[in-house]
Amino acid sequence: MSEESKQSLADNLVTTSHTLPSGQSYTATTGTMVLREEVVTDGKFEGLRPKAEVFVTAYTLDGAEPLSRPVTFAFNGGPGSSSVWLHLGVLGPRRVVMGDAGALLPPPYGLVDNEESLLQVSDLVFIDPVSTGYSRVAEGEKTEPYHGFAGDLESVGEVIRLWTTRNGRWMSPKFLAGESYGTVRAAGLADHLQSRYGMYFNGVILISSVLDYITGEFNDGNDLAYALYLPTYAAIAHHHGLHGDRPLAEVLREAEEYASGEYLWALTRGNRLTAEERSEAVARVAALAGLSEDYVDRVNLRIEHIRFFTEVLRPRRQVVGRLDGRFTGWDPDSGREHFTADPSMDAIMGPYSAALNHYLRTELGYANDLPYEILTSRVQPWSYKEFENAHVQVASNLGAAMRANPHLRVHVACGYHDGATPYFAAEHTFAHLPVPAELAARIEFRYYEAGHMMYVHEPSRLAQSAHLAAFVLGEQT
Repeated sequence: MSEESKQSLADNLVTTSHTLPSGQSYTATTGTMVLREEVVTDGKFEGLRPKAEVFVTAYTLDGAEPLSRPVTFAFNGGPGSSSVWLHLGVLGPRRVVMGDAGALLPPPYGLVDNEESLLQVSDLVFIDPVSTGYSRVAEGEKTEPYHGFAGDLESVGEVIRLWTTRNGRWMSPKFLAGESYGTVRAAGLADHLQSRYGMYFNGVILISSVLDYITGEFNDGNDLAYALYLPTYAAIAHHHGLHGDRPLAEVLREAEEYASGEYLWALTRGNRLTAEERSEAVARVAALAGLSEDYVDRVNLRIEHIRFFTEVLRPRRQVVGRLDGRFTGWDPDSGREHFTADPSMDAIMGPYSAALNHYLRTELGYANDLPYEILTSRVQPWSYKEFENAHVQVASNLGAAMRANPHLRVHVACGYHDGATPYFAAEHTFAHLPVPAELAARIEFRYYEAGHMMYVHEPSRLAQSAHLAAFVLGEQT
């Protein structure tokens, strides 16, 4: 591509009209937006240079009043994930039908109207970060600047600024919705857009939240992660019948109390534990996690999460999912230490890939012969250079955004069976969020008996859809 043709690079957007099951009409705008940077050489402004093309899908309700109509900007995580999961799982006007753990449907799966779509109460803009979906850097540009914490915030933030400006939505109620690493992005964006452009938001939606990486890092010397994962292990063990007929709430209450008290104390004691104290701890952890006392003793009371997913159903020669511990699968070697694949990821990848590739071309009219990168490793290694010699955390960013904008509300959605971002770790992080009590009251938690993508579980999807709509509307539920 010549420099002249590169400069002429333009947005490639397709607009189509649709109708919600309620009878309301809406417009879908799908395609790529060109991001440009200001070029200044030796103090001389030389124009705007195209840097990347970012794929977006926006839904706007026809005839709505922009000043009162909310708009929600949504993305998933990874890093390296497109927005397909939130788009076709819970928020968008169409959704995947794939079955659920233990009752998966065969290919080619299904795609139906989402009668509970958030579009009923908010316009939606789904964003695929650079190198995911159909988003790519401009020809001749390097990908590395976008494959890291700061570059990702700046590029996704620029998409939000451009869309808001071009569509006259600066005075609309605005929300950010992120899942998994998308919660890192959402917390960072709330602070970045506020401090860089003066763009204040009404709410931040954090689905399967991880704002402080130390809560999930199984490193030598960090005992916190082992304690914060124990309630999730107990929930997964309960789902697979290892707690008998005890109610889940009772099992979780016991696991939470033990994890935050005696278990954490036992871990910090190390070899100062007496033989009796160690024996009691081994027995208690084993019972809660559904493991043998011999195994818990051999791993020195410290159960790493992939090892747990591989071990808990070993007597049945099955492994359980990391994203969702309700899902089970088989490994080629039932004696190995770490499973070779996550059965919950295997279960959802096919249905969402098929649905997205069909939907964009046949229903939204957007044609592109590039592969749509559902979840790509092309963004690796992801740069966290801003956190050199420190663990990654954005709780301080969210706290700063809330202190500067005391009207900012936060919604945190957790799956009890989520082994990637455990709910008890999220509770720990928010218990230490640097905000005063009056601002902490603006944070709400919602829980579901499912995993990382809790909406693949139909009862959870229905409940979550109602919770999200109430949050956007400012209702108390």
